[in-house]
Amino acid sequence: MNYDPSNPLIVQGDRTVLVEVDNPRYPEARDALAPFAELEKSPEHIHTYRLTPLSLWNAAAAGLTAPGMIDVLRTYSKFPLPANLLTDISEQVSRYGRVKLEKHEDALRLVCPDAPLLEELSRQPKVREYLGPRLDGSSYLVDPAHRGVLKQALITVGYPAEDLAGYTDGAPLPIHLRSLARSGLPFHVRDYQRDAADIFYAGGDVRGGSGVIVLPCGAGKTIVGIAAMARMQRSTLVLTTSITAVKQWHREILDKTDLEDKGVAEYTGESKDLGPVTLATYQILTHRNDKTEEYPHFKLFDQRDWGLIVYDEVHLLPAPVFRVTANIQARRRLGLTATLIREDGREGDVFTLIGPKKYDVPWRELETRGWIAEANCTEVRVGLPEAQRMEYATAELREKYRIASENPAKEEVVGRLLDRYGGARVLIIGQYLKQLRLLKKRFGLPLITGQTANSEREQLYDQFRKGGVRHLILSKVGNFALDLPDANVLIQVSGTFGSRQEEAQRLGRILRPKGSGEIAHFYTLVTRDTRELDFAHHRQLFLTEQGYSYNIVDASELQGALPMTG
Repeated sequence: MNYDPSNPLIVQGDRTVLVEVDNPRYPEARDALAPFAELEKSPEHIHTYRLTPLSLWNAAAAGLTAPGMIDVLRTYSKFPLPANLLTDISEQVSRYGRVKLEKHEDALRLVCPDAPLLEELSRQPKVREYLGPRLDGSSYLVDPAHRGVLKQALITVGYPAEDLAGYTDGAPLPIHLRSLARSGLPFHVRDYQRDAADIFYAGGDVRGGSGVIVLPCGAGKTIVGIAAMARMQRSTLVLTTSITAVKQWHREILDKTDLEDKGVAEYTGESKDLGPVTLATYQILTHRNDKTEEYPHFKLFDQRDWGLIVYDEVHLLPAPVFRVTANIQARRRLGLTATLIREDGREGDVFTLIGPKKYDVPWRELETRGWIAEANCTEVRVGLPEAQRMEYATAELREKYRIASENPAKEEVVGRLLDRYGGARVLIIGQYLKQLRLLKKRFGLPLITGQTANSEREQLYDQFRKGGVRHLILSKVGNFALDLPDANVLIQVSGTFGSRQEEAQRLGRILRPKGSGEIAHFYTLVTRDTRELDFAHHRQLFLTEQGYSYNIVDASELQGALPMTG
């Protein structure tokens, strides 16, 4: 094959791939590479991707083949591919599914036709303790109670099992989607939402029933969950991030299906009801009065015969819930998220215990099709006032980030942006309550924090949706599962260190498609020459992965550099 030096990729033997951003073929190369590689760094001109075992296994689980991945690299590479890399990719991809879990009478069996590999795995201490008696030359008996922990052990030794052991049916739940929503508006499931639900369910086959759907905020992940419920017709437990999210799921289920209100229950800090469809928060599941006691609300997983468990915002699944999820592997499990990135590095547990990535759509593709709003992203660099510079210079490392984040000069920038977008629906969101309270006082805007009563939150959100309140300040409670479809400007004044998942969630707040087709604007205010700038680069990796780029402007040049609305 003839390689073209004008191509955008440099593929290296250490499994990194360098991508030239200014290359004319960059967008198509990025879109082809992203399904099986992880973006590590995204400075202005050269982006660095890495081929990790997990990125390759997720791609394999979604149907990509090693020859297909290699073909992408060859198509876009400037130079011949390193010979060792071709072998590495083929070998890593082949590891997914070399070991399988299958049903065996009233138990399970671990099957591996490769006898030497099975022998090697059975001698691994982490694996050995979960294996029962040997059945024959290619399989071991496995106690169903060890299904989850055995899969965790296998992935840690580099051989993720394909779980074909099937699922319990769960209690029947007649549920049908409406063509006319209760709100009176026409309703239909979009093609990609239907495809995602179908691929997850796989017609009831054992190869379906567990996995993660990755879709942008604003693309209707809740509808995918509801469509999956309608496919399965089984009692469902939905776990999500907050009472606000519970209320949103409740509204959507009643609006879009023929279920009556008595069929949908809420299990939260406010009420502990159970129904054929039960909506619960991660917070209540992990609540306990004493750190030495067990989690009392884990009993929820056994209190009904669930046919489906939906993990909303699965990248935020608290670590204790992984433990109980390991014990319920016979239930079908659907994870919904905008990003597989976890800040605690437990992506492997999501892959193993919830399931591999089954479906994703690039954000830019949905933007092009009009399903999410077009977004304009701008980083505004703000100088640190002289009075804070000495404080910053002498501060401890962690304190430096807070000082830079709370830079009082950001208030002026917020003021200019509010003047510019006076008639728009603007969300101001940040990490530090002191900073947010100063903004509330200066601009006379309502502020929602973790301490705000749920009734007051819902009232303010409702006023924002209806236009009575047009500007709203949010703490971290604004990161997740907010249904504010008319928000079209977001001003991020501070964030959680280098959190890529937070950047995804916050951009998602303004990506609901606008009836007028107007562009959404995302501003992030960053203090120049400080640690905040370093963390901002890491946060922006997520947007780069999705095909967005930041305009970078200095605060002093802001007025002339502001993009037009519309």
